[in-house]
Amino acid sequence: MASVELKSAAELGYMRDAGRIVRDILVELRKAVRPGVSTFELDQLAEDLTYKNGAKPAFKGYRGFPCALCASVNDEVVHGIPSKKRVLKEGDLMKVDFGVIYRGYYGDSAVTVPVGKVSLASAKLIDTTREALEAGIAAVKDGNRVSDIGAAVQKHAEAAGFSIVRDFVGHGIGRALHEEPKIPNYDFTHSADGLMHNPRLRPGMVLAIEPMVNAGGPKVKVLSDDWTAVTVDHAMSAHFEHTVALTEQGVEVLTG
Repeated sequence: MASVELKSAAELGYMRDAGRIVRDILVELRKAVRPGVSTFELDQLAEDLTYKNGAKPAFKGYRGFPCALCASVNDEVVHGIPSKKRVLKEGDLMKVDFGVIYRGYYGDSAVTVPVGKVSLASAKLIDTTREALEAGIAAVKDGNRVSDIGAAVQKHAEAAGFSIVRDFVGHGIGRALHEEPKIPNYDFTHSADGLMHNPRLRPGMVLAIEPMVNAGGPKVKVLSDDWTAVTVDHAMSAHFEHTVALTEQGVEVLTG
């Protein structure tokens, strides 16, 4: 089993810079999300801003992914491929998942943006997923275990009547986009996944926590493009993510 890599103070400095770039670009992407805009246009904006900041897109070319941005709409949970044909309309939920490489280190974050005015149900889904992420981040404490993060996420989302996607998980992050440990968004200690690596959290760990929450059931399937994951029941889905570091002073949100 791969070990968890602890980051030095110097490495955390690089990751703060990467996180800041991701945060700032996501601010601009959120401003650009509106009815009539294509997901391709958002991807082009993300890539242009990445290079202007002296960074490289983290996702483009990763395992063959063709774009800088994962752009997933409505029942698309994650890994949607931007397209000129996918034009946003009023009431859509736009999931923007984005990362960069800066000085050899990764930053990764995601937000769900309402397109114009959305339904009360969709607004509740967005708020709950964001709050579930916040609950997971609050569980990042020296001495806690990875499972405590997922337990906090799961408790908040399910208390609101939503379901947790189990097919995709958060992850460690640093010089690679995906490092150990895996971070499920549910308490796996009493499940069939109970033997999953469940290390204690220690200063120097950097984690990408990313709950994906569905309005319907938890099951997803991957479309024929081999990337886009959608809810099986076609219910709406929301996704939020932050890269966070555990330091001697506590948890620090690098992409916030």
